[in-house]
Amino acid sequence: MSSTQLRVVEDSMNTEDRNKALDAALSQIEKAYGKGSIMRLGDDNAVEIASISTGSLGLDIALGIGGLPRGRVVEIYGPESSGKTTLALHVIAEAQKAGGTCAFVDAEHALDPTYARKLGVNLDDLLISQPDAGEQALEIADTLVRSGAIDVLVVDSVAALVPRAELEGDMGDSLPGLHARLMSQALRKLTGSIARSDTTVIFINQIRHKIGVMFSSPETTTGGNALKFYASVRLDIRRIGSLKDRDEVVGNQTRVKVVKNKLAPPFKLVEFDIMYGEGVSKMGELLDLGVQAGVVDKSGAWFSYGDERVGQGRE
Repeated sequence: MSSTQLRVVEDSMNTEDRNKALDAALSQIEKAYGKGSIMRLGDDNAVEIASISTGSLGLDIALGIGGLPRGRVVEIYGPESSGKTTLALHVIAEAQKAGGTCAFVDAEHALDPTYARKLGVNLDDLLISQPDAGEQALEIADTLVRSGAIDVLVVDSVAALVPRAELEGDMGDSLPGLHARLMSQALRKLTGSIARSDTTVIFINQIRHKIGVMFSSPETTTGGNALKFYASVRLDIRRIGSLKDRDEVVGNQTRVKVVKNKLAPPFKLVEFDIMYGEGVSKMGELLDLGVQAGVVDKSGAWFSYGDERVGQGRE
């Protein structure tokens, strides 16, 4: 027998031995940690990620899967009064319409129930907590996620998750890295539970400016870098203009950028209107999407569908 044939026989024996060793290892893991603790990805039928609508058709399309993914961490950040909480409340309203149970951890103590109701949130079924310290807020979030009964959990906001040591200290005390360590530890604990329970956890975050940055963006988010890594989706929401009815401002023109997306191509941009007291303008968004798709024709200020004129002006 030639040396080449000998090598082929040895390789096939090694492959067989490796397969036996792998089967033994898989059997040992399943015996120790339960069936399903490890599997081949092709053996699992539930590969597609379920999603929850954001309440904005354009944003659902931009996210690539029809909304925010279930069983994942999502971060929504932006400047003040840009629509962060409004978008999160729309997600809650959509989840409730589908029969889901939602919770809102109001660390800022600033949730407006009247506004939430106008956006379609069922306040009777919404669980709300207004914790005193960051540790308490994250423990409550962890307990709710581990219950497996929550579909959407919103934490508003990361900046308001003040560590207990900071609350009990004096004004002006320097406690470097405490907030970042708290978030890092919490996300290490939460991520596995979030995936197993199929809960969508939305962290609302604020923007800060780094001092001394000249040639790149000085903007950064609070709570360190852990959330940037653990989040499957990050949405940057900005107010880009005002909507006026004569001289009265009645809403905001809003732009959302999908900064990070682990489930579809990122960096998509979406624009829609947020009307005061109403939330996302669905009619205005449908009109814009119709024009983009070529279904609705726009000539000057006039919109027409086929031979019929729909109206003049978006208002």
